[in-house]
Amino acid sequence: MIIRSEYPADFLFGTATSAYQIEGHKFGGAGSTHWDSFAATEGNVVGSEHGQLACDHYHRFEEDLDLVAAAGFDTYRFSTSWARVIPDGVGSINQQGLDFYDRLTDAMLERGLKPAVTLYHWEMPSALEDRGGWRNPDIAKWFGDFSEVVMARIGDRMFSVAPINEPWCVSWLSHFEGAHAPGLRDIRATARAMHNVLCAHGTAITRMRALGIKNLGAVCNFEYANPIDDKPENCAAAARYDAIYNRFFMGGIFHKTYPDLVLEGLEPFLPKKWQDDFDLIGAPVDWCGINYYTRSNLGHKEGAWPNIQAYEGSLDKTEMGWEIYSDGLFDFIMRTHQEYTRGLPIYVTENGMANDDLVENGTVNDDARLRYISAHLLAVLKTIKQGVPLAGYYVWSLLDNYEWTLGYEKRFGLVHVDFKTQKRTPKKSYLAWKLALKR
Repeated sequence: MIIRSEYPADFLFGTATSAYQIEGHKFGGAGSTHWDSFAATEGNVVGSEHGQLACDHYHRFEEDLDLVAAAGFDTYRFSTSWARVIPDGVGSINQQGLDFYDRLTDAMLERGLKPAVTLYHWEMPSALEDRGGWRNPDIAKWFGDFSEVVMARIGDRMFSVAPINEPWCVSWLSHFEGAHAPGLRDIRATARAMHNVLCAHGTAITRMRALGIKNLGAVCNFEYANPIDDKPENCAAAARYDAIYNRFFMGGIFHKTYPDLVLEGLEPFLPKKWQDDFDLIGAPVDWCGINYYTRSNLGHKEGAWPNIQAYEGSLDKTEMGWEIYSDGLFDFIMRTHQEYTRGLPIYVTENGMANDDLVENGTVNDDARLRYISAHLLAVLKTIKQGVPLAGYYVWSLLDNYEWTLGYEKRFGLVHVDFKTQKRTPKKSYLAWKLALKR
């Protein structure tokens, strides 16, 4: 592991979680979400597992934040649940939900942690999904209202705020590939969701800016697009994948435009006068977050657009089957700085790996995770030495948690969670962080 002293004095190290993955959604008056119904549908989630209990963070947050602070982290990235705060997405506010995030915020500050909140990390209130969810253009207003409710309560104590985690997952993965809730496979739904999620982002930024909230940013996920060979059709497929995954959302936010390679497939399905929304979508932000895990190996596939086929690669893989490619993180940090942010602070807001972690004699030896993190931290340090204003790194995740369609079988945490007893056991990687971050 790289030690703190090798980084700039003001560089921030943190760890991250999300609400539905750890809190326990059945507590505190939270409303139903589209993940609840998605998980209850046979075949969508391993073992039909759900987030009703998860890590019971709702009751154990003090213990969990003690772990964050004891490791020496500077900041903690968390998310709020829309359905916990406003059970139906609009209308009546659940004060228990706001009270919880108020207590959580104060508990971070008491431990000297900088709170970094993401307003939406994938749990859509069921009542809004019934009205079309991300396909409904009214979602931007609804989300803006939600952002104002949350920020009115905790905004004064936030270090940073991002409206939406990983717009690609919210829209493409969930509406085109059907792999996440709501589980659709429809190109029109996808185009509307991709555009509307950016309108919601811009609306939230605008609303929060008007409230005087500071340090507002955008968090996008990136995946390195590697052609399987140098044949033109396979290179073209990789470029198309890169445009959909890595350039569409960044282009909208920072350039007020969408890539032609994406428009060739989606433009017929975008809402009327979609171009008129770019001033909203491109509302200025103060920083940009990069979530990065892996690369994909891609080639041409006959059939309907986007004509992309993924292939298994030759590099070592995590328990998710994702290739370990730390050079991709270096590439995306450099690209983001050179092509989009141009001087704005950049944060690595998620980076980590799933590993086959077992408790043996009270310890968890996750050496593979240590190697993964160390390689990616070297990539981070390399960008800093090239003058990129990279301001922080968050490892995903603090805890083993609910890993969406994979239920509880994939473990990303620095801390092992026994989901039957809720016992926390710090892993070797956690102890390594504690040593590396010691001042």
